Amino acid sequence: MSDEEWSDKENDAIVVDYFSMLSDELSGNRYNKAAHNRTLQELIDRSKGSIEFKHQNISAVLKGLGETWINGYKPAFNFQMSLVDAVARHLQQRGGWIAERPSLALGASEALGAIWIGTLPTMQNTPPPDELEQMQAVARKFDVAGRDERNRSLGKAGEERVLHHERAVLTNAGRRDLATKVRWVSQEDGDGAGYVISSYTPEENSRLIEVKTTNGWERTPLHISRNELAVAEQNRDHWILFRLWNFSREPKAFELRPPLDAHVALNATGFQASFY
Repeated sequence: MSDEEWSDKENDAIVVDYFSMLSDELSGNRYNKAAHNRTLQELIDRSKGSIEFKHQNISAVLKGLGETWINGYKPAFNFQMSLVDAVARHLQQRGGWIAERPSLALGASEALGAIWIGTLPTMQNTPPPDELEQMQAVARKFDVAGRDERNRSLGKAGEERVLHHERAVLTNAGRRDLATKVRWVSQEDGDGAGYVISSYTPEENSRLIEVKTTNGWERTPLHISRNELAVAEQNRDHWILFRLWNFSREPKAFELRPPLDAHVALNATGFQASFY
């Protein structure tokens, strides 16, 4: 069996196999990892252990791309960029993996309750993960933040999920009167307000919520517009960035409040060009 660096052909083969298993997992279908491994051993002449580790590498690539990955294949880092390119090729050929996920659809009763709200990554009592630099490099190369921002179906599904969350929180607190007043501003009034949901605390304080959704991990980069930043500064006591992550599996979230640069690095990614 070969000990050489994996070729593009081998990377493409194992990526196709990985996504076949991931598709089954997200659809709730049973599959046999050992059988998949044996088939790949015959196809590309690699050892069982080498294939297992490469599957973990693919999980790590997907983590960097802000995607979900297979349970049981814990992300393993220090992968080669040729594997990242192979995953990106596969996603492009499929027209994007996110759009095909059945779990994005809302409607199940369990999807309408309150969401688990965690601690900000910058406030957790642990150092940044060792793989953070490599994950950020992958995210920058493939503009993961811009991709999530352009994915209208993902954004809309996330907003709807947070709408139900806000109503559930108020209802559980005995404030059904306020729950009925929660508004999906971006759908009712259109974009441009600098937030997408208008809600309340149980004490009747205003919550102006901008939702940013990803299927990736909690540190997946996100896009924030100049208008959103301006509205956040003008409404420091009420504006909230609701970061929804791990959306395709089990939505989790944390909340960011102004000033945002206390927790995230705000980097300009483009310019508006005006003619002289």
